[in-house]
Amino acid sequence: MSLVLILNLIWQISTLALVALGLAIVFGKLRIMNMAHGEFVMIGAYAPVITASLGLPGWLQLPVCILTVALVAFVLERSVIRHLYGRMFDSLLATWGIAILLREGVELIFGRGYQSVSPPIAGTVTILGADYPAYRIAVIAGIAVGFAVLAWWNRRSKVATRIKAMVGNPELAQAVGINTARLSAGAFVFGCCTAGLAGLVLAPTIRIEPMMGLDYLIRAFFALVVGGLGSLEGLAIGAGIIAGTQSLLGALASQTYGYLAVLTLSILFLWLKPDGIRPSSR
Repeated sequence: MSLVLILNLIWQISTLALVALGLAIVFGKLRIMNMAHGEFVMIGAYAPVITASLGLPGWLQLPVCILTVALVAFVLERSVIRHLYGRMFDSLLATWGIAILLREGVELIFGRGYQSVSPPIAGTVTILGADYPAYRIAVIAGIAVGFAVLAWWNRRSKVATRIKAMVGNPELAQAVGINTARLSAGAFVFGCCTAGLAGLVLAPTIRIEPMMGLDYLIRAFFALVVGGLGSLEGLAIGAGIIAGTQSLLGALASQTYGYLAVLTLSILFLWLKPDGIRPSSR
């Protein structure tokens, strides 16, 4: 196996883990089956396009991404999502409709055509004699640091402790003074922002268009099915298995075989181990 193939594999696993993180937060913590998750990835991918159309400097792409996604997520949480916590099927139907509205809205503004943006970091770096895009190396390193910080925060933060208490027993948490409504809203907005951030970092490497979110939603869901909703470790394991299987078979055979293998693997996990490799401790 060549070094470039290994680096491509790490890239696919890292970005899929970032995409799936927001879905794990919203689905695992709030019991909201967010079918609009892929559309938040899509909105994040359009952030460089929005920044350029407004004539803003490139370094504002990240703030534009976070502010745009957070605003849309906050409005949706206040108007729709707050009434659906714990109601899986109802949230699935509602967010499916929201996903359609978001796609149509983006299509109305930007059209159906593909958009492309340049990476903020150009050129390649040489690793053990192999040239690899510097932008991808920077993203991989950033995601690794981000997950390490998030793991530390999850273990040490008082807010994380309150969220765990809310997940374990919402009524008791509210009785002892925890503002569960505010925590739920914050968790939903944060989960959507991580999806938008994933779209932003993926934007220079993909074709940006209104329908792009569905593929990321499906693969993120498959990663959670395999890894489980119990921990960041489960998320990483699921992303590794799904992205690894698809990337390796895509490189050795074709993308069709990669998608078929991922689908088969997910069905087997749903049948034989529905809670995933690292199930929730709830």
